Amino acid sequence: MNWRKSSHSGGGDGDACVEIAITPTRIAVRDSKAPTRAPLTFPAPAFAALVGHLKAASDE
Repeated sequence: MNWRKSSHSGGGDGDACVEIAITPTRIAVRDSKAPTRAPLTFPAPAFAALVGHLKAASDE
C-alpha cells in the first residue's frame, strides 16, 4: 500500500500522526509510530462520513 501522512503532521520525525492508504473500495488507517501493526480499514463512504463529521465538530 502507498501510505500518506497528513500535511498537518507536526515537526520532528513526523511520526506523531496517522497515515492513510487508499484502495479502490477501502481506506486504511495506521499509527505512524507502529507501522507494522494491522491497520484499521473502512469502506470509502464510511471514512468520508467520519472525516466530514470530524470537520463539522471542529468548526463548532
